[in-house]
Parts: sequence; structure tokens; C-alpha cells
Amino acid sequence: MEISEKELRDFIKNALHEDVRDGDHTSASTIPANATGKAKLLVKDDGIIAGVELAQLIFDEVDSDLKVEILINDGEEIKKGDIVLYVSGRDRSILTAERLVLNCMQRMSGIATVTHDMVDKLKGTRCKVLDTRKTTPGFRLLEKWAVKIGGGVNHRFGLFDMILIKDNHVDYAGGVKNALFAAQKYLKDKNLELPIEIEVRNLDELAEVLEIGGVIRIMLDNFSFDNISAALKMIDGRFPVEASGGINPDTIRQYAETGVDYVSMGYLTHSVKSLDLSLKAVK
Repeated sequence: MEISEKELRDFIKNALHEDVRDGDHTSASTIPANATGKAKLLVKDDGIIAGVELAQLIFDEVDSDLKVEILINDGEEIKKGDIVLYVSGRDRSILTAERLVLNCMQRMSGIATVTHDMVDKLKGTRCKVLDTRKTTPGFRLLEKWAVKIGGGVNHRFGLFDMILIKDNHVDYAGGVKNALFAAQKYLKDKNLELPIEIEVRNLDELAEVLEIGGVIRIMLDNFSFDNISAALKMIDGRFPVEASGGINPDTIRQYAETGVDYVSMGYLTHSVKSLDLSLKAVK
């Protein structure tokens, strides 16, 4: 799913409303309205920068007269002491935008950094790392963007753009066959073109999926390495395969070396540490 500028602008407006409401009273009470200055975005951690393009939109939304000079672009490596950008213009505007810019960029850069590290761990294999829906409500747009900046691949964006039949769907539907047939009928009845992926918990469920087909990918959920090998022999290249369930930085390489096409990691978005960045006045 491509992110539109309108979606980003809507996010920024909502975030500014949450923070500013009827005014930045601290800046308004302490800084003259016509005072102008310059600030630098300073790096205090090593990693991968993300959110630079977003920061430009935030500054523009707060005050279109602010001027931004980009020194380091999204996806580039950063180290402590680097300066990512300069912003100049009305002091009040810079201060109003400061926290939203930092909150977004710190979180996005943390995700991009971890994703980049996972991509490095997969070098030499054909496996790609996927994100999940284990995201922060209201912030998913930016978290998935950060995964892409870090070199990962976005899974479905939400419930609306893919059918992903998971264990609870299977259990509520009365089994794998029931769930698959119902999903396929639903798409036909609704005249919808959505990809179908299904999660299997064991080799018996896998056998049922292989009998029916009609999916774009099979997810092996919490499979042992031996069972992944057995599953790949059964699938025999007929469908792309995703491994999922508790995969972490210490195990991702081992999963990739089994020969699966994808590993999905909630870790990318729910267990990362934000990178330390700050916006400092240039005197």
C-alpha cells in the first residue's frame, strides 16, 4: 500500500490538534511573535534515520514559511553527532513543531534501524522480513513506512486489504476447508479481488490447504525447524511460505536458512527502542 500525502497531512493535523489545541501558550508567552532563528536536528545514537520526509511536511503544516535544509536523507546511516537537518524561520513555529517531529522521527528511526539489522542478518538467503499488524494505534502508517525505509517488506496494512485466515478464523469456521471455501465464496459474491493467505498450525492443516489451493501464501505458525523442513517438502514450491511466531533477532537467520520465503516479525514494531534525537537552537 502506497502512502498518500493526504494521509500524512491528515495524521499531522490530528497530531497537532492533540498537542496544540488553541495554541502553544509556552512559546507564545515567552517568545516575541516576530523573532526568527535556526535549529538543528542532532543525532545522539547510531542507526538508520527515518522520518526526514515527514519532518518536512510537519514543519510546512505548522508554518509554510519555515525553511528546511536536509543534510541526511531517509534510509541513510547516522552516527552520534551527525546533523540531519536545519530548520529556520519563526522561533515560535519551530518550537511548536519540535516535539511532533522528534516523537515521529525517533520512533521511525528505531524501527528502521532494527529492520535494517534484520535485513543484514538475512543476507545470502532469499528470505525477506515482513512486518505485522502489531503496531501502535494511530501510528501504523508511519511504523510501516519506517519498516520500508529500513529495507523490510510491508505485510497487509490492515484488515481491509487482504484476507489472512488465522487460527481463530479456522476454529470459528469449523476447520481449514470451511474457512477457505467461505473466504473464496465471499470474494466471488462480493466481486472483490483480494489476496488470501492462510495460517496453518500443523502438517495436517497444511495438507488440507494444499488440497484446496487458492491462496497466495501459506504461513507456518510456531513450527519447529524440523516441521518447517517437512512442510517445505510437502509444499514443493507451489506456494510462497512465511514463517511466523516468536521470531527474534537471535533466531531469524536460522528460520531463513530453512528455505522459507518470508519471516514475519512483530518485533519490528512492538519491541524497538527509539533512537535518541534532539532539536537544538543554533545560536
